[in-house]
Amino acid sequence: MNLSKTVHFTLIIDEFQEFHSVNPAIYSDMQHIWDSQKEASKINLILCGSVYPMMKKIFEQSREPLFGRATQRMHVKALDIVTLKEILNDYYPTYTSEDLLAFYMITGGVAKYVELLVEADAFTLEAILDEIFSDNSLFLDEGKNVLIDEFGKDYGNYFSILSLIASSKTSRVEMESILEMQIGGFLDRLEVDFGLISKVKPMFAKPGSRSVKYTINDNFLNFWFRFIYKYRSAIEIGNLAYVKEIVRRDYKVYSGRVLENYFTDKMLAEESWSAIGTWWGKGNLNEIDIIALNETEKRLVIADVKRKAENINIRELKQKAETLAMHFKDYSIEYKGLSMDNM
Repeated sequence: MNLSKTVHFTLIIDEFQEFHSVNPAIYSDMQHIWDSQKEASKINLILCGSVYPMMKKIFEQSREPLFGRATQRMHVKALDIVTLKEILNDYYPTYTSEDLLAFYMITGGVAKYVELLVEADAFTLEAILDEIFSDNSLFLDEGKNVLIDEFGKDYGNYFSILSLIASSKTSRVEMESILEMQIGGFLDRLEVDFGLISKVKPMFAKPGSRSVKYTINDNFLNFWFRFIYKYRSAIEIGNLAYVKEIVRRDYKVYSGRVLENYFTDKMLAEESWSAIGTWWGKGNLNEIDIIALNETEKRLVIADVKRKAENINIRELKQKAETLAMHFKDYSIEYKGLSMDNM
């Protein structure tokens, strides 16, 4: 700050949230120096961090020393579906819906993963799997590289929880019975501090509802924990073909769930809805993949998502949604089937 009184410059500090682990007193020191010298200094101070919830906490929680000090904020998000389609169209114009789904499943729009696949000319499912499960693949260690430093010595517990969620063990009770330990604190930190998971409740559930599932927010990390971390023993001995075969075996079921996320993202991008989510009844019965609500126009879309259009049964969907629809008698309700044909 003293130097910038005579020389105007930009200072960039990356992974700024790491001070929380190294020495949290740094934030108070910075507050004092900034407040006392900012008027006379000409510094452009850029503070970056890859853990969004931690950065949000540092600058936006009223009890934090640096609360209110930021004069500009930039949240770098994943590339949206429209952009992913443009990229595929530029580099592989003959892409199919299956190619788009595989590309979205692995990258989730994260620029780094998009770049790696584009550089490898990997645009079909087989080409993408060949790139991921190749010797010296950057994808194989990515989960560890991204997360171990963040989690510290407890990373094993966090990894076990994320692996269970990725394998569709999504309720706290289910996970605790498998791990034989209480995991409430770990789930809270994964959600609040790291932003890696989200609670999913049925749309329109009461605030105190205990009907809660957890989901991993990042497409690639979900894939990494489902197939790479889970079968790490085979990967460690170099049997990549074995794991690739497991992905092929489970792909239709796994990608069906990814397809639900795809259509949710697609509808979010339309900016036509006041709320979008999923719904299920008591005992996890009558699950509905996507519900989109427009309160202003009194519109409700209830959608079933399947890989193949011929597997969609609108009559069945209406039966599943019967209880739900009773609460929206003054709404226009549209029942939709969404398949890979609609991507």
